[in-house]
Amino acid sequence: MAPLIKVFPSAGGIPNSRLPLVIWKKALPLVMRSGQEACALYQRNGWGGTWVYTVYPFWHFHTKGHEVLSCVAGMATIGFGGDDGIVVDVEVGDVAVVPAGVGHKKITASPGFQMAGGYPPNQEGDIVRPGQMNEEEIATALARLPLPQTDPITGGRGGIVAIWSGTT
Repeated sequence: MAPLIKVFPSAGGIPNSRLPLVIWKKALPLVMRSGQEACALYQRNGWGGTWVYTVYPFWHFHTKGHEVLSCVAGMATIGFGGDDGIVVDVEVGDVAVVPAGVGHKKITASPGFQMAGGYPPNQEGDIVRPGQMNEEEIATALARLPLPQTDPITGGRGGIVAIWSGTT
């Protein structure tokens, strides 16, 4: 199935990114649909800093890393791009790759909702709320981040690597 691909302009203190948010429905392989298995998959494919948790219920973005999010339990409605962005329903098996700078927040969720997350090598998911950093600091931090060399799900040069390499 073709992914949802969306670029957001800067808005409301959220820088967003020239790189698109990419969401695939049911892209996480059936045998990887637990937090532990999803994190192990990311690690095998060169992504680290893995975790299993929810999504914060407030607008935030990352300046130190791009982020993969796979729904591994329950379902939720997630906002991306800020108040004028998009709202997406996610369920087990859905995968989003969120470029650094793109705002996101949990709007609603079922009990027990969890995502498995991770970052490309030498990147991490700092939590920055709109207004916590000035535009120059954000731009400098985002400019330092290299694109991932492998897709977190397939491990190859397809997926997010192919999509983002076509947007630089």
